[in-house]
Formats: sequence, structure tokens, C-alpha cells
Amino acid sequence: MITKEIAIDQITVLENGTILVREVTSIVEDGAILSSTYHRTSYEVGSDLTDAPMRVRVIAEATWA
Repeated sequence: MITKEIAIDQITVLENGTILVREVTSIVEDGAILSSTYHRTSYEVGSDLTDAPMRVRVIAEATWA
């Protein structure tokens, strides 16, 4: 069975407070990854996080305070 899996695999907070997020989309067949693509997003201090994943919002709340 082939499935498509999407996950955040990396969150980095820079010294200036910018949060970098990397999302990986993997095509998996019987537990073996056939292919992966990446998408990166960044959030500057004070950015609107309405559409951001909960994990990013929690990190922003802790680091931007």
C-alpha cells in the first residue's frame, strides 16, 4: 500500500527569534520511503501565527515572550 505522509521534521529558533520550520512530504510503500520533498516556512517575531501548526505557536509563545 502506498501512502502520503506529511510531518514537521525540523523546527529551529534563530538568535533573533525567527522560527524556521521544515515540513517533509514522503511517499511510503510498505514502510519504505520512495520519495521525499521539503517545504520551508519562517516566522519573524510578532508574525501572525493563526495558520501555523500548534507546535510552532507553542514555541513562539515561549521564545517571543
